Amino acid sequence: MENHKKELLDKAFELGRKYEIEYYGCSQCALASIQETLKIRNDDIFKSASALAGGLGVTGNGTCGTLSGAVMAIGQIHGRVREDFKDEKKQRKKAYELARILIEKFVNGYGSVICKDVQKKLMGRSYNLWIPEELKEFEKARGHTDKCPIVVGNTSKWAIEVLLRENS
Repeated sequence: MENHKKELLDKAFELGRKYEIEYYGCSQCALASIQETLKIRNDDIFKSASALAGGLGVTGNGTCGTLSGAVMAIGQIHGRVREDFKDEKKQRKKAYELARILIEKFVNGYGSVICKDVQKKLMGRSYNLWIPEELKEFEKARGHTDKCPIVVGNTSKWAIEVLLRENS
């Protein structure tokens, strides 16, 4: 069992890293890697993660898109369903608890949940990716080839850890 867990964690990390390098869009890359690792693909949820990348709408001002995508995967598995909108089964509480654990792991690793803060920690400064010159500087700092792919990989792996611990 422990070997299978390690395989899942490694797969989530590698897929997240690979997807961010190939496709960009950290929120969808994390979500896709988790969905694929756990075989829970859902294209509507994947599409919903589009605008969460780069700290919400690539502004850097909000929660790191990677973390947002990973929390969406937790909600996909443990969130309340529309048929129980009143949440009489208390599904939200489980989703909140698991999201909190993942957020703590993320903050321990990167110091903040805010995209700009994570950029500063990893690259010494933040970038406004809407400005072409800033985007070039971000690329020079290996934002899409090294830094963000590692964040996506780690966050995907941590989400799997949280989900596996819950289901063991």
